[in-house]
Amino acid sequence: MKRSFGSNAKFFWLFLLTLSMCLIISCKKPAIEPPSGGQQQAEPAEAAVVEANDMEAETPDIPPLPSLEEPTATGEDVNASINTNAARMAPIKLELPRPMFEGTPQDNRVPNIEKPLGKPRPPFLAPAGTKNVALGKPVSSSDKEPIIGELELITDDDKEAIDGSYVELGPFLQNVTIDLEAMHEIYAIVFWHYHKQARVYYDVIVQVADDPDFITNVRTLFNNDIDNSAGLGVGKDMHYVETAEGKLIDARGKRARYVRLYSNGSTSDELNHYIEVAVYGKPVE
Repeated sequence: MKRSFGSNAKFFWLFLLTLSMCLIISCKKPAIEPPSGGQQQAEPAEAAVVEANDMEAETPDIPPLPSLEEPTATGEDVNASINTNAARMAPIKLELPRPMFEGTPQDNRVPNIEKPLGKPRPPFLAPAGTKNVALGKPVSSSDKEPIIGELELITDDDKEAIDGSYVELGPFLQNVTIDLEAMHEIYAIVFWHYHKQARVYYDVIVQVADDPDFITNVRTLFNNDIDNSAGLGVGKDMHYVETAEGKLIDARGKRARYVRLYSNGSTSDELNHYIEVAVYGKPVE
């Protein structure tokens, strides 16, 4: 009887404990479910706005970029410099003589000869105000007594390949020297040998210097003496056929007072001929 009462008591307390646990679970609040309809979409949007505001608050101030439509000062300076330099350059005034090849074609098969351009030479640009500063200037020569003509013909602006317009010097290596009578910035030298026939002159060398003896500040601007027969060094420039266009040498603004040109006969004969030498430059200020 005593054991039966104890078993019933245990069963009774177990029943009470189970009942208590059920009551506790039933009293808990149900899980919150997300609202339906428009409210479910509104909350993420509001959260995104809050997050964006937080990020904006934490982002440091960044200065605005300059407008692309407004050039910077550096760009304006560069453009102005380019425009100014372009405005200061102009084609040199170069009037060409009449082309007049005559007679039997010569054998011009010489080594290191340039091919004809096949079209007019493009204009040569130099600083505005550049002109032929050799016009009418005194000329001297290694041949004191030319065979034909006078040395003054070399700077008289007559470029025609006709009788009375050229000077014929003796055979072998000869030169002519032009005194510009003052220091000049030289941009181009254009010269004409005898161009009535398609001939090639040998050992054509062009130099400038500060003194008439060509000792001080001598610079070689052109040299096609491929075997150093003139004794002035082996030249790397090419032979060329004489035409009415003459030969133009870019002097690149070299400063000098005297200009000297050499030649050593041609494919026609051993004599040397000069029709005109033009020196385009400006006095040194």
